[in-house]
Amino acid sequence: MNKRKIIFMILTVCWMIGIFTFSSRTAELSSQDSNHVGIVIGEMFVPDFENWSKAKQQAFAEKVDHPIRKTAHAAEYAVLGAMLMGVFAGEQSKRWSVLKSWILGTGYAATDEFHQLFVAGRSGQMSDVMLDSFGVFAGVLIACFFLVLQSKYRKGENSC
Repeated sequence: MNKRKIIFMILTVCWMIGIFTFSSRTAELSSQDSNHVGIVIGEMFVPDFENWSKAKQQAFAEKVDHPIRKTAHAAEYAVLGAMLMGVFAGEQSKRWSVLKSWILGTGYAATDEFHQLFVAGRSGQMSDVMLDSFGVFAGVLIACFFLVLQSKYRKGENSC
């Protein structure tokens, strides 16, 4: 096993532990996290946000809560998909590397949603598994793009 593959395996396991840790947070704590992100987004992108009343800022944070959560789902699984491609890239079949990365990432998403059934106030959603699966696929495609660029830079054959 080469050094790159070992590094990506370690990073992938650490990322999966991170996903599991966030999924283990109660609904109340998870809501506080996304509410905080909503406030930060308001401060960064909404003119004069800091002069709004606390109630108006809170209403804004609640309004952007759902998109923040769904974007986080897709993004965290896109990173997972890219890391999984780092593990499997360079194997004999490029298509098999893509398929294995997508299947493992989607399988992890399904087990993560199942895990949430046992966390206070959380629920497992099939729609989240589908969104996560899309995120994994996007991450795999992004990794393939960079592998192809790397391959062309090295004047070798395409990596995906």
